[in-house]
Amino acid sequence: MRSTRRGVLRPLAALLFPPEPEGADGPHGVLPPLLVVLTFVSGLVDAVSYLAMDHVFVANMTGNVAFLGFALAGDRELSVGASLLAFLAFLAGAAAARRLRGGRAAPRMFGPLVAAQAGLVAAALAVTTGGAGRLAVVLLLALGMGLQNAVAYRNAVPDLTTTVVTRTLTGLAVAPWGRASLRRLVSVAALFLGALTGGLLTLHHGPRWTLSVAVVLLLGVAAAAHRHRRPRGGAA
Repeated sequence: MRSTRRGVLRPLAALLFPPEPEGADGPHGVLPPLLVVLTFVSGLVDAVSYLAMDHVFVANMTGNVAFLGFALAGDRELSVGASLLAFLAFLAGAAAARRLRGGRAAPRMFGPLVAAQAGLVAAALAVTTGGAGRLAVVLLLALGMGLQNAVAYRNAVPDLTTTVVTRTLTGLAVAPWGRASLRRLVSVAALFLGALTGGLLTLHHGPRWTLSVAVVLLLGVAAAAHRHRRPRGGAA
């Protein structure tokens, strides 16, 4: 019964992390494939923020910090205000995730926090549709990505941080091939495909289509996490 209820998520999780004995879940349950979807979403939202919102990243803070330095150095194609806003909003979103989580186990709060992120991206979609300022969209998306990164950080699933691939690529280059290598390839591919999809949608159809896809995916992840959450007292 339990295996049937889990559908496709459990086999996908087993590809990334070996299942435990006696047919139980792997060490992270069904979270790994859900984190891969969140990685794809990171590519989507960064495509919107970079291509349509003042050349700023809202998910990749490493790049955004560099952009802030370039803007302060005088690059006129970059915005100091937008980069700084994204940076501060990202931190605020991560801090909010900590407060919303309280003392509850990280896996149990995965779904609710992703649902909150979906609400923020939906608000950004509404702002974009209404033709409001770009900074408002940057603010909302960066808040959402702060939530997402806090979720990934607290659940600490190896090689699936949802935004950062520099260390992941390094692991591919220096570590022997194994199950971890597959996870790293999947993580890099998900971010690349998210950016490619977001770029195509944003450039040819506008940011509304890209954000709509992101909202649908986030709601799907939140619903799946709620449906497959582990029982209270189960392994985290």
